[in-house]
Amino acid sequence: MKISQAFKFEAAHRLPKVPETHRCSRLHGHSYRIEVQLDGPVDPRTGFVVDFFDLEKCFADIVGALDHRCLNDVEGLENPTAENIAIWIWDRLAPSLRQISAVRVYETADCWAEYQGR
Repeated sequence: MKISQAFKFEAAHRLPKVPETHRCSRLHGHSYRIEVQLDGPVDPRTGFVVDFFDLEKCFADIVGALDHRCLNDVEGLENPTAENIAIWIWDRLAPSLRQISAVRVYETADCWAEYQGR
């Protein structure tokens, strides 16, 4: 069974590794949407793979660390591409969510990066 839950936060960033002529080299913001996917068996007692409320609790610290921040100032996100944000989130969720199978980061409605672990 696959389940997924979406989370949103607002943040600013700039991409320091692109040429100065690239528009993303300048500070700008996004309304990020994160989807966390879990795979696993349905627990016959609860009927859940994972209770969505438990997933929300796991994600609360991540939202707190990222929401209304400049992502370049967050430790480990000095180059905050969608790809690097997905890896950063995975690395923080994986120790407490053994069923995690993917983290998808939307910078806009049309572009996203998905990380499925190492």
